[in-house]
Amino acid sequence: MGKIIAIANQKGGVGKTTTTVNLAASLGVLEKKVLLIDADPQANATSGLGIDVDSVEHGTYQLLEHTMNVDEVIVQTDSPNVDLIPAHIDLVAIEIELVDKDNREYMLKEALKELGDRYDFVLIDCAPSLGLLTLNALTAADSVMIPIQCEYFALEGLGKLLNTVKSVQKIHNNDLDIEGMLLTMYDSRLRLSNQVVEEVKKHFADMVFDTIIQRNVRLSEAPSYGESIIKYDASSKGASNYLNLANEILKKNKEKV
Repeated sequence: MGKIIAIANQKGGVGKTTTTVNLAASLGVLEKKVLLIDADPQANATSGLGIDVDSVEHGTYQLLEHTMNVDEVIVQTDSPNVDLIPAHIDLVAIEIELVDKDNREYMLKEALKELGDRYDFVLIDCAPSLGLLTLNALTAADSVMIPIQCEYFALEGLGKLLNTVKSVQKIHNNDLDIEGMLLTMYDSRLRLSNQVVEEVKKHFADMVFDTIIQRNVRLSEAPSYGESIIKYDASSKGASNYLNLANEILKKNKEKV
């Protein structure tokens, strides 16, 4: 099976969905087969790839309930080489419905076994919480990518997330690795942005990606058109940033093999 990367941070507004959608699109144009799993009830990754959320009849919810298999919930997108397992607001109920089930943290892992080797990368857009949805993603994943916004309170809650990762490593997924920390919403004109970059690199060193995602108007506009930044404006700074990130991930994983 291809590499499964969960994009997680319990803080909202740090660029998780933006990163998942645009990294998937960037890997796609670099001719890698990608499956994006929307594991957030807000379903922003689904709409960000041009799928009408109201028209979604099956997706991550049914996959986690094991009422449908993975082949039945995958949909194609307009992004080259990118498929999607969509989400719907119904997904909000899954935490309650799974709570009494045996092996509830392993539902996604079990469901994805049927994928085989058809994808190079599987990216999971996690909900902004450390609940059962995120635990399922971390249990199924080979690694976790942590977006950190270059703003005040950037490191707040990061310790809790890292403790959750350690707990998952210990109990559910010994092989879970940290793919890296991704600095997002960077504005070189702001002293605060530069301070956050320095602080994160000082604390986490090699765990931080070289690529930094800069604040970019086109990047903010793209989701409203249901498009990735690669499709919306391939010449923009945002597109360049995410292509650099995709190349960095490919290089990093090639070295690991």
